[in-house]
Amino acid sequence: MKAIEFAAPRTAQLIDVAEPSAPGPGQALVRSHSMGVCGTDVSAFLGRFPFFDFPRIPGHELGVEVLAVGPGVEAVAAGDRCAVEPYLNCGTCYACRRGATNCCPQLSVIGVMENGGLCERFVIRADKLHPSPSLSFEQLALVETLGIGCHAIGRAQPVAGERLLIVGVGPIGLAALEFARLAEADVTVVDTQATRLAFCEENYGIANCIDASAAGGAEGVEEQLSDLSNGDMYRTVIDATGSSKAMAASIGYVASTGTLVFLGLTRDEISFPQPIMHKAEIQIMASRNALPDDFRRIIRLIDEGAIDTDTWISHRTSFAEVPETFESFTRPETGVVKAMIDVAGV
Repeated sequence: MKAIEFAAPRTAQLIDVAEPSAPGPGQALVRSHSMGVCGTDVSAFLGRFPFFDFPRIPGHELGVEVLAVGPGVEAVAAGDRCAVEPYLNCGTCYACRRGATNCCPQLSVIGVMENGGLCERFVIRADKLHPSPSLSFEQLALVETLGIGCHAIGRAQPVAGERLLIVGVGPIGLAALEFARLAEADVTVVDTQATRLAFCEENYGIANCIDASAAGGAEGVEEQLSDLSNGDMYRTVIDATGSSKAMAASIGYVASTGTLVFLGLTRDEISFPQPIMHKAEIQIMASRNALPDDFRRIIRLIDEGAIDTDTWISHRTSFAEVPETFESFTRPETGVVKAMIDVAGV
């Protein structure tokens, strides 16, 4: 069967791989229909993402169809449409026993640490499939991205009506924005790309959109944020940039006793003067991946119409076109919000 492999940085190629085996106990054989392209995939393609090794078949934002199930599987059946929870945890460690399956030390993410779903068919643990009889395959492929934002906002616990700042509104930042909106926070966004800021204004009605490039960097951004907040700054700051420089600067945007959540991921060290954190009693936390309940909640919210997925997908491409088109998704000038790959059209 066919698959797309990232063979080396900036190199995507069509390859032939062996057919998957029949599903064993607790497993399901699935057909890939839709794959969303996220910042992780872009960073991996560029050779910048921690935990990603070449060569690798990417694909962790997936809408799939169940073809067959192995012994003992009852939650899904052949013909079901499902979102994939791509985080393969051990189930027995301290983190897993506490329900923090996203923090499992043995965690392996398909499409990142092992081969993923940018192929015709593959076998996966059936407990990692979240079915929906009503969502389309493209909607199901968006669930994992939305899950990242859902988990981050759940960690931050923003208060309705209080100020919340999102630094970086690529797909992951937008996912956080969806759930900040549902939490009824007073949202401000910062980004270096005017097209992303325009998207937030046009589709989410965000009045306070700060262009970090036009502001002249972190000091200019901090000054504008201070003006907008009457000097109080922001109770909650979500940094979704993955830039160590931006992440270090974000601590300066947090209000006294506020919370800074690092949603982005970088290989680099992050440094800032410790008194900034100490004198304001700032809480700093990380947010990693998502939990099973996040997936179930998002499927329900999309089904109820609380989350509108129509505006998310800005670009589409076929499976066969990926080796030629993927590089364009890494360039800001293409205006990509979310690219979707039609995997079923192999």
